[in-house]
Amino acid sequence: QVQLVESGGGLVQTGGSLRLSCVASGSMFRINDMGWYRQAPGKQRELVASITRGGSTNYVDSVKGRFTTSRDNAKNTVYLEMNSLKPEDTAVYYCYAEIITRQIAEGQYWGQGTQVTVSS
Repeated sequence: QVQLVESGGGLVQTGGSLRLSCVASGSMFRINDMGWYRQAPGKQRELVASITRGGSTNYVDSVKGRFTTSRDNAKNTVYLEMNSLKPEDTAVYYCYAEIITRQIAEGQYWGQGTQVTVSS
């Protein structure tokens, strides 16, 4: 069984910073892509950032230059450093990982979500 556990959300003022973490655990053979989605009230879930196993990253335009994603393959962990936060960044943030399990079954796994609220 594979599990992703997130931490680091909270309430911050405009211009502030937060760092999200997401740790994968369980019967894993390999983790490929990892990343972060977010969903604001009344809006569709959107991909915020992704990172390959080799460290290549992609970001949605609205967070470029403000957010940075990174990962530690030895710790099965992905991070999202969020700076210069804006009220429009308020959302529930979900981490995900493309994982090949020890049973050699590939799937996409999700964290439980963590609330990020940016006050104006």
